[in-house]
Amino acid sequence: MTSPRTAPSPAPGHPAPGHPAPGHPAPGHPAPGHPAPGHRAPTGPGAARDAVLVEPEWLERHLHDPALRVVEIDVSPAAYRQGHIPGAVLWNIYQDLKDANYQLVDAAAIETLFSRSGITPDSTVVCYGYAPAMAFWLLKRYGHHDVRILDASRDTWSDAGRPWTTEVSMPVPGRYPLPSPDDRIRADHRQVASAIGDPARILLDVRTDLEFTGQRFWPSGGMEEGGRAGHVPTATVLTIERILDDHGCFRGPDELRGLFAPADLPDGAEVITYCAIGGRACTAWFALTYLLGRDDVRVYDGSWAEWGRMPATAVTR
Repeated sequence: MTSPRTAPSPAPGHPAPGHPAPGHPAPGHPAPGHPAPGHRAPTGPGAARDAVLVEPEWLERHLHDPALRVVEIDVSPAAYRQGHIPGAVLWNIYQDLKDANYQLVDAAAIETLFSRSGITPDSTVVCYGYAPAMAFWLLKRYGHHDVRILDASRDTWSDAGRPWTTEVSMPVPGRYPLPSPDDRIRADHRQVASAIGDPARILLDVRTDLEFTGQRFWPSGGMEEGGRAGHVPTATVLTIERILDDHGCFRGPDELRGLFAPADLPDGAEVITYCAIGGRACTAWFALTYLLGRDDVRVYDGSWAEWGRMPATAVTR
């Protein structure tokens, strides 16, 4: 199988009177616009952008806060081994999040993953790397309150001379009793099948045109033995390559609305996003839900890696 990875993913309150001036917060206090780790700022759908995205300056200031955990997510350990943000643990999509059939691993495996990452229910978790929105989505599916995305790419962080290490982080394991999952933000292949042709539900394919038209199975250009390339019947294609700028930052609300406008997503319609392995689908879900305020978006996390390998699913080219 050719790896689906193409390129690194791409990523209130002011000090009270008497505190240091904005831009120079004291240790343990929030930078302007960003709640400090452990502070329960609202991070539900439609929450303020600053509650779910953090700037590199904020993360660098808070790297040693005891309530903070940093997660790098990728499809292999190669980039992590070459260097990463100090204290970051690696979540390998293929090893930690997906089973052999590209389905999400079971709850026991996820509870173990959260625990060995040093995450507790009170942790502030900042995600970055190849598909940070996928880690964000997984944590939100299990009700984690304070999870955020670094609004910058790995390269933007390291090229700025910010803290960088090759030392593998070994946090003290946390205790994370996993609650029931929030299935309002997830769709499985049965729900996708039932949405075909339903005008009240939009299947949003956020892959490239070449993937959508069946000219390639994986975004890297490879095909999959036993797999079928193409798309789910009646799906709308909307490539989201421009959702991040050159620094790996999410674009502003007006630009995002313009980016999603061609998909013609009517108010009140349920949207199910999918891609190849779930990373881009989660990115679209994050932007629609947290940056544009929709509350009716689900991720088909199995995505084309599952759908295109199932012999009984409908495929259009």
